Amino acid sequence: QVQLVESGGGLVQAGGSLRLSCAASGRTFSNYAMGWFRQAPGKEREFVAVISRSGEITYYADSVKGRFTISRDNAKNTVYLQMNSLKPDDTAVYYCAADPSVPSGSSRSGEYVYWGQGTQVTVSS
Repeated sequence: QVQLVESGGGLVQAGGSLRLSCAASGRTFSNYAMGWFRQAPGKEREFVAVISRSGEITYYADSVKGRFTISRDNAKNTVYLQMNSLKPDDTAVYYCAADPSVPSGSSRSGEYVYWGQGTQVTVSS
Protein backbone atom coordinates (compact mmCIF):
# COMPACT_ATOMS: atom_id res chain seq x y z
CA GLN A 1 0.00 0.00 0.00
CA VAL A 2 1.21 3.48 -0.92
CA GLN A 3 -0.34 6.65 0.40
CA LEU A 4 -0.02 9.78 -1.73
CA VAL A 5 -0.72 13.32 -0.58
CA GLU A 6 -0.64 16.24 -3.00
CA SER A 7 -0.07 19.85 -2.03
CA GLY A 8 0.77 23.17 -3.62
CA GLY A 9 -2.39 23.90 -5.54
CA GLY A 10 -4.11 27.26 -5.47
CA LEU A 11 -5.30 30.26 -7.43
CA VAL A 12 -2.89 31.95 -9.81
CA GLN A 13 -3.16 34.44 -12.64
CA ALA A 14 -2.51 33.42 -16.22
CA GLY A 15 1.22 33.43 -16.90
CA GLY A 16 2.04 32.57 -13.33
CA SER A 17 3.64 29.52 -11.79
CA LEU A 18 2.86 26.87 -9.21
CA ARG A 19 4.80 23.92 -7.87
CA LEU A 20 2.86 20.85 -6.88
CA SER A 21 4.28 18.26 -4.52
CA CYS A 22 3.21 14.70 -3.90
CA ALA A 23 4.52 13.02 -0.76
CA ALA A 24 4.47 9.23 -0.67
CA SER A 25 4.50 6.89 2.29
CA GLY A 26 4.27 3.16 2.65
CA ARG A 27 6.25 0.97 0.30
CA THR A 28 9.58 1.79 -1.38
CA PHE A 29 9.01 4.95 -3.39
CA SER A 30 11.72 4.18 -5.94
CA ASN A 31 9.83 1.04 -7.00
CA TYR A 32 7.18 3.18 -8.66
CA ALA A 33 7.04 5.32 -11.72
CA MET A 34 5.07 8.43 -10.82
CA GLY A 35 2.57 10.31 -12.89
CA TRP A 36 0.52 13.46 -12.73
CA PHE A 37 -2.99 13.58 -14.14
CA ARG A 38 -5.66 16.26 -14.09
CA GLN A 39 -9.40 16.49 -14.38
CA ALA A 40 -11.28 19.63 -15.29
CA PRO A 41 -15.01 20.05 -14.55
CA GLY A 42 -17.10 18.07 -16.99
CA LYS A 43 -14.07 16.45 -18.59
CA GLU A 44 -12.34 13.10 -18.31
CA ARG A 45 -9.14 12.68 -16.35
CA GLU A 46 -6.15 13.28 -18.60
CA PHE A 47 -2.46 12.51 -18.50
CA VAL A 48 -0.08 15.38 -17.73
CA ALA A 49 3.40 13.99 -17.08
CA VAL A 50 5.24 10.89 -15.93
CA ILE A 51 8.68 10.18 -14.50
CA SER A 52 10.45 6.85 -14.38
CA ARG A 53 11.46 5.09 -11.20
CA SER A 54 15.01 6.42 -11.42
CA GLY A 55 13.97 9.87 -12.57
CA GLU A 56 15.97 9.60 -15.78
CA ILE A 57 13.01 9.35 -18.14
CA THR A 58 10.19 11.88 -18.35
CA TYR A 59 7.28 12.25 -20.72
CA TYR A 60 4.71 15.01 -21.12
CA ALA A 61 1.36 15.61 -22.69
CA ASP A 62 1.65 17.90 -25.71
CA SER A 63 -0.54 20.47 -23.98
CA VAL A 64 2.01 21.06 -21.21
CA LYS A 65 5.30 20.30 -22.96
CA GLY A 66 7.78 23.13 -22.51
CA ARG A 67 5.78 24.65 -19.64
CA PHE A 68 5.64 21.90 -17.01
CA THR A 69 8.53 19.93 -15.48
CA ILE A 70 8.18 16.74 -13.49
CA SER A 71 10.91 15.69 -11.08
CA ARG A 72 11.35 13.40 -8.11
CA ASP A 73 13.49 13.09 -5.02
CA ASN A 74 13.62 9.44 -4.01
CA ALA A 75 15.39 10.31 -0.77
CA LYS A 76 12.40 12.45 0.22
CA ASN A 77 9.75 10.15 -1.28
CA THR A 78 8.36 13.10 -3.20
CA VAL A 79 7.46 13.89 -6.78
CA TYR A 80 7.04 17.44 -8.03
CA LEU A 81 5.31 19.20 -10.88
CA GLN A 82 6.65 22.65 -11.68
CA MET A 83 4.06 24.51 -13.72
CA ASN A 84 5.07 27.69 -15.53
CA SER A 85 3.26 29.96 -17.98
CA LEU A 86 -0.05 28.73 -16.67
CA LYS A 87 -3.17 29.15 -18.77
CA PRO A 88 -6.86 29.15 -17.82
CA ASP A 89 -7.13 25.80 -19.63
CA ASP A 90 -4.79 24.34 -17.00
CA THR A 91 -7.52 24.77 -14.38
CA ALA A 92 -8.27 21.33 -12.94
CA VAL A 93 -7.85 19.04 -9.99
CA TYR A 94 -4.36 17.58 -10.23
CA TYR A 95 -3.66 14.04 -9.05
CA CYS A 96 -0.43 12.17 -8.56
CA ALA A 97 -0.36 8.43 -9.03
CA ALA A 98 2.04 5.51 -8.58
CA ASP A 99 2.64 2.83 -11.20
CA PRO A 100 4.28 -0.37 -9.99
CA SER A 101 4.39 -2.17 -13.33
CA VAL A 102 6.09 0.02 -15.93
CA PRO A 103 9.60 1.15 -14.86
CA SER A 104 9.72 3.99 -17.38
CA GLY A 105 6.19 5.08 -16.60
CA SER A 106 3.01 5.21 -18.64
CA SER A 107 0.52 7.79 -19.86
CA ARG A 108 -2.35 5.35 -19.34
CA SER A 109 -4.23 5.90 -16.11
CA GLY A 110 -5.11 2.21 -15.93
CA GLU A 111 -1.48 1.35 -15.19
CA TYR A 112 -1.58 3.30 -11.94
CA VAL A 113 -2.58 1.54 -8.77
CA TYR A 114 -2.32 4.24 -6.13
CA TRP A 115 -3.79 7.74 -6.37
CA GLY A 116 -3.73 10.84 -4.22
CA GLN A 117 -6.80 12.82 -3.26
CA GLY A 118 -6.02 15.65 -5.65
CA THR A 119 -5.20 19.34 -5.33
CA GLN A 120 -7.11 22.15 -7.05
CA VAL A 121 -5.33 24.44 -9.47
CA THR A 122 -7.25 27.46 -10.70
CA VAL A 123 -5.81 29.82 -13.30
CA SER A 124 -7.61 33.11 -13.76
CA SER A 125 -7.53 35.08 -16.99
